[in-house]
Amino acid sequence: MRKTLAKRGFILMDYLTSALAWSVFFYYRKTEIEGMEFVANNRFWLGVILIPAFWIILYGIIGTYRDVFRLHRFKIISQTFASTAIGTIFLFFAFLLDDEVQTYQTYYKSLLALLSIHSVLTLIPRFILTTYYVKSIQNEKFGFNTLLVGGSEKAIDIYKEIKSLPKSMGHNFVGFVNLNGIDTQLKNELPYLGHAEHIKDAIEEHRIEEVIIALDTSEHEKLRHLVSTLSPYDISIKLIPDMYDILSGSVKMNNIFGTLLIEVNRDPMPIWQQHLKRIIDISVSIIALILLIPLYLFLALWVKLSSKGPIFFLQERIGKNGVSFNIIKFRTMYIDAEQNGPQLSSEDDPRITPAGRVMRKLRLDEFPQFVNVVKGDMSLVGPRPERQFYIDQIIVREPQYLELTKIRPGITSWGQVKYGYAENVDQMLDRMKFDLLYVKNMSLALDFKIMLYTLFIIFKAKGK
Repeated sequence: MRKTLAKRGFILMDYLTSALAWSVFFYYRKTEIEGMEFVANNRFWLGVILIPAFWIILYGIIGTYRDVFRLHRFKIISQTFASTAIGTIFLFFAFLLDDEVQTYQTYYKSLLALLSIHSVLTLIPRFILTTYYVKSIQNEKFGFNTLLVGGSEKAIDIYKEIKSLPKSMGHNFVGFVNLNGIDTQLKNELPYLGHAEHIKDAIEEHRIEEVIIALDTSEHEKLRHLVSTLSPYDISIKLIPDMYDILSGSVKMNNIFGTLLIEVNRDPMPIWQQHLKRIIDISVSIIALILLIPLYLFLALWVKLSSKGPIFFLQERIGKNGVSFNIIKFRTMYIDAEQNGPQLSSEDDPRITPAGRVMRKLRLDEFPQFVNVVKGDMSLVGPRPERQFYIDQIIVREPQYLELTKIRPGITSWGQVKYGYAENVDQMLDRMKFDLLYVKNMSLALDFKIMLYTLFIIFKAKGK
C-alpha cells in the first residue's frame, strides 16, 4: 500500500512540475524569444494538459516509477537529465520545428530553453522527494522485508554486519531459513522460519522482497538450486561474494557504506528496452497477421485437405511466471496423435502429416502464434514454452529451467535456432542452455540476430 501511494505521489508530482515547466517555457518563448504578447489561448491550455502526459509515459518507459523506494539521488539525477534530453528533442521536432522564425538561432534558443526549464523544475522536487525516501530507509522508518537463508557462522556474521551499519540499507529482517539440520545461534537473533523446504512458504506468508543467501559462491550446487527455486518470485536475490567474485568484477556497489553483496541480475534488459520489445512484438505481429492473410488461407486449406481434423491445434503450455496458456499452431499431426499420453515428435515421426512435414521445415506451423503475441501470452523472441508434463521431468535434473519462466516465451528462440524441435528430454536440456544464456543476456540487438537467423532457417527450409 505504501509503495502504491509513493508511486502515485511521484507521478502526480511529475505531472504538476511538467505542466509548470511547459507553462513557463510557453510564456518565455512568446515574450522573450518571439517578442509577442502572452495569451493563454486554447493551444496553451491543451499543451498544459497533454504535454505532461507525454512526460509521464516517457518516465514510465524508462522505468522511473518501477520502485521509487529503490531510487537513489545519483540515479534520479542521471535519469532526469537523460529523459529530459530525449523528451525535449521529441517535443522540438513534433511541435516547435514548424514555427515560422526569422533565424535558426530562434530554434536553438527554444530547444535550450525547454531543456533548461524542464530539467530544473522537474529535478528539484524529484531530488527532494528521493532524499526523503533515502533518509527514511536509512533511519529504518520503512524498508524491504528480507529473508536470510543459512544458519552457519557466515549467516550470523553477515546479519550482524548489516545491523551494525551506521545507516540502514533497508533490510527489514523478518526471519531466517536454515539450510542445515543442525541447531544455530541465529535463533537468538531472528525468528526461525523453517528449513530449505519451507522457503516458498516463508516468502509468500511474509511478503518477502529481498533474500540474502549466506553461502559461499563456491557452493555451486546449493546456490544453483536455491536461485532456481527463487527465480519465479519478483524479489531481489543477493549473495555473499568471495575474493574471486570481487577480483572478477561480479560485485557491483551503489552505496560506499553498504555490505559487500552480489545482486543476482533479475533484469539484464533495461526497462526501456523491455517496453520497446513489447511495442515491437505487438506492431510486428499485427502487421504480420494482416499481410499474411493470403498465406493463412492457403495453409488452412492445405491442412484441411491433407487429413481429417481441425485446422488449428491448441495445446496448453506454461508461460511467464508459470501461468498456463493455449498455444496456437497449424495442425501438423493426425488427430489422436497423443492418445497414449504426451509424446515428443521426431524427424521421422509417422504421426506427422505430409503437409505438416513441409510446414515444420519452413516453420509455417508457428505463424498463428502471432495471435498469442498480441494477446500477451508470448513474445517474438524468448524461450520456447513447454508443457508441464515435460517441465516436471526437466526440473528434476536441472532446476535452473524455472528461470526461463521469468519472461514471456517466444515464437523463436536461441535454443530453437540451434536445435529446432526437441525429440527427447536430453535435447530439451541442451536447448535450455542456450535459452538460459539468452535470459542472462537479453537485449534488442540479440533479439534481432535471433529473428534474422530464424528467417534464414525458413528460407533455407532447414527447420527440424
